[in-house]
Amino acid sequence: MIRLLFFVVLVLVLGFGFAWLADRPGDLTVNWQGREIEMSLMAAVTMIVSLIAAIMISWWLIRTIIYSPRTVARYFRANKRDRGYQALSTGLLAAGAGDAVTARKMNKRTKGLLKADQEPLIHLLDVQAALIEGHHEEARKLFETMAEDPETKLLGLRGLYLEAQRQGADEAAQHYAETAAEQAPQLPWAGAAALSYRTREGKWDEALQLLDRQRQAGTIEAAAADRTKAVLLTARARDRVDSDPSSARDDALNALKLAPAFAPAAVVATKALLRQDNLRKAAKVLEGAWKASPHPELAEAYVRARMGDTAADRLKRAERLEKLKPLNPQSFDVVARAALEARRYDLAREKAEAAARLQPSEGIYLLLADIEEAETGDQGRVRHWLSQAVRAPRDPAWTADGYVSETWEPVSPISGKLDAFEWKVPVEQLAGPSLDNEPPARAFDQAMASLPPVSATASEGQRRAPDADPAAAKPEAPAVSQSSSAGKNEKPGKPDNPAEPEPKQAVIIEAEAVSDTRTSPVDVTKPVPVPAATDAEADTNSSAKTGSVPGKTDEMKSVASAGPDQAAEAATDEPKPEKEKLEQKPAKPDPEAEARAREEAFLTHRPDDPGIDVNAEPEKPGRFRLF
Repeated sequence: MIRLLFFVVLVLVLGFGFAWLADRPGDLTVNWQGREIEMSLMAAVTMIVSLIAAIMISWWLIRTIIYSPRTVARYFRANKRDRGYQALSTGLLAAGAGDAVTARKMNKRTKGLLKADQEPLIHLLDVQAALIEGHHEEARKLFETMAEDPETKLLGLRGLYLEAQRQGADEAAQHYAETAAEQAPQLPWAGAAALSYRTREGKWDEALQLLDRQRQAGTIEAAAADRTKAVLLTARARDRVDSDPSSARDDALNALKLAPAFAPAAVVATKALLRQDNLRKAAKVLEGAWKASPHPELAEAYVRARMGDTAADRLKRAERLEKLKPLNPQSFDVVARAALEARRYDLAREKAEAAARLQPSEGIYLLLADIEEAETGDQGRVRHWLSQAVRAPRDPAWTADGYVSETWEPVSPISGKLDAFEWKVPVEQLAGPSLDNEPPARAFDQAMASLPPVSATASEGQRRAPDADPAAAKPEAPAVSQSSSAGKNEKPGKPDNPAEPEPKQAVIIEAEAVSDTRTSPVDVTKPVPVPAATDAEADTNSSAKTGSVPGKTDEMKSVASAGPDQAAEAATDEPKPEKEKLEQKPAKPDPEAEARAREEAFLTHRPDDPGIDVNAEPEKPGRFRLF
C-alpha cells in the first residue's frame, strides 16, 4: 500500500513538473569541446529523465540475473518449510485428538521437511506420539533431552514432573517442580506444586518466600495470596506457640489482618497471648473474630480463657458473646451449654430451644437431651430428643476431601492440598430427594408438639433440690402413697385388722378425698391387707384427716386425676415406710447382680462412657453421642 502511494505521488510530481516547464518555454545551449548544442528546455529535461530511467532498468536487470540462483533456492526452501509446518500442525492436531498413527506419519514427514534443531515443536510432536502409544520410557528420555536444551528446558521439566507423578515418585516430582519454580516462578504449575510439597513437609518459611515471589511475578491474585499467606502464618504460629509465644502471637495477628474471619488464627493468637498472661488482649482478639464470624472454637476459647472460673463466671462470658452477636444460633448454643454447667436449667432450655428453632441440628438436640437428663431425669423425654437428633442435620465440622477432622489442619491428609479444610456439614450419602422440605422453625415446633409430658416419678424428682441426697428425703410420702393405695384397694367399713381402728379411719378419709375430686374415680372394691401402723404413721394419718400436712393433698389430687392405672402404678412404685427402711440392714453385694448391671451398662452406653451418675455435676455438656 505504501509503495502504491509512493508511485502515485511520483507520477503526480513528474506530471506537475512537465506542465510547469511547458508553461515556461526556453532554449538550452551547451558548449562542449568546440561544439555548440542548442535545444529546447523541454527536450533537455525529457532526455535527462529518460536516461535516468534507462540506467535504473539496466541495473535491475543486471541484479536480477546475478541473484537469480539464490532467489530460486529461497523459493524452493520457503515452499519446503511451508509444507513442513503444515505437516507439523496436522501432527499436533492428530496428537491432541489421540490419533497416534496420523501423528507418527506427520512426525516423519515433518522431520524430512524441517530440521529438529531449528524447530523445537518437532520434539513435542515426537513426545506426544510416544505418550499416545504408551511408550512412557521413550517419552521420559525425550523429556530429559528437552530439559538439557535451554529453549525447551521448562517444557522438559514439566513433562518429567508429570511422568514422576504418574509413577508415584514424589521425590523426583518434587525435585523437578522445585527446579522449575526456582528458574521460572511465574509458572503456575511449578509454584503450586513446590508450595504444596513445602507445606506438606512443614517448611513454612520457604513456602512464604515462594508465595512472595509468585505474588511479585503476578501469577496469583491478591485475594488468593492473602488467604494463602494467612493460612501459612497460622500454621507456623501453631507450631511455635509452645516454644516461641511472641513469634506465634505476631504471626497469628498478621494472619487475622489478612483474614479477619479465620477462626484458627484467632484461636492460636489467643493461646499465645494467654501464655504471656495477656488476658485482655486475648479476649479482644476473640471478640473481634466472633463479630466477623461466630465459631464454636472461638466460643470455647473465650468462655474458658481464664483458669479457675466458676460455672457462673463462664455463663457471664457466654452471655457477653450473645450480646456481641445477637439472634444467632451459635450464640444461643454457647449460652445454653454454659447455663447447663451452671445448673440454670430454665435458661439452658430457653436458649437451646431458640437455637433449635433457628437452625436445628444434631448437636442442639443432643444438648436438649442433656438438659432433660440433668433437670428431670425423664428417660422418655430424653429418648425423644435423641430420636430427633438422629433425624436432624449433622453439625458442621472441619472437612477436607471427605475427611472429617476434630481440629483444623493447614494441609489435607488425603490430597496434600493447602487450605483444604472447610467448616461445613460433612458430605453424606444421598438417599434420594427429600419429601418434607420444611422450614427449621416448623420442624422444631413439630418436635415440641410430640414431646411427651414429664412422668410422675420425674416430677417428684424434679421437686427435690438438684444436690439433695435421695436417701435423706422426708418420710412423709410413703405414708400418703400407702394410704392412697389402701384406699384404692380396700372396701370402706371392712378393715382387715379390726384391732387397730385408727389406720382404718385414715384410709376411709383419704379414699373419700380421692373420690371427691370427681376427675377419675378410684376403685375401692378390692380389699388389700393393711400393715400395722407405727406411731409415725398414726401421726401422719391423723394429720391427713385434718388436712394439716402441707403438700399431701395436692399429691393425692394428682394421683386421683391421673386415673386408676397410673394411681395403681404410683402406689406400687412408692418406697417402703421410713421405719422399715431404718430396720433393713445393708445387704451383701450379689456377684450375679453386679454382672448383670455391668452388662446392661455396656449395652446401654459406649465402652468409653463411664456411665450415668445422677448426683455428679456434669463437667461439660454433650454426654449423649449418636455414633
